[in-house]
Amino acid sequence: MDIKEIQNLIKFVAKSGASEVKLEMDDVKITIRTGSDSNEVTYVQQAMPMQAAPMPQAAPAAVPAAAPATEAAPVPAADDNSKYVTVKSPIIGTFYRKPSPDKPLFCEVGDSIKEGDTLCIIEAMKLFNEIESEVSGTIVKVLVDDSSPVEFDQPLFLVDPS
Repeated sequence: MDIKEIQNLIKFVAKSGASEVKLEMDDVKITIRTGSDSNEVTYVQQAMPMQAAPMPQAAPAAVPAAAPATEAAPVPAADDNSKYVTVKSPIIGTFYRKPSPDKPLFCEVGDSIKEGDTLCIIEAMKLFNEIESEVSGTIVKVLVDDSSPVEFDQPLFLVDPS
């Protein structure tokens, strides 16, 4: 189950008027509660592993189907950037370059990184998700400003793998 499916489920439950919905699948447990006095929706998730690449699914006509996402994929059709690898956002959320406001940046342009290094944090629904590099190389460009919203599959960094 990917983040879009979860968001759609939350919207559906909020509109349906149900007070609580529980969903349990393999490694995912979701409980959605809506309060009757306020339109507050509570979302709880436990033990959800990072999935390699969600499979594309049929989408409504107004929304184009998304290609399978990978955290690192070559940048297509850019003259200078064709030799670089793009690190993309695996989720929707808020992009942060530091673990906290008083700490140093995870990485800067020119830094050498290796596989598994934390590049940034994306906050989604009050959960802070560390985004790790899937390639070794040098950071060439940071494509997103600190504390700005990011979309699923949005490019975050350009990495020179050589």
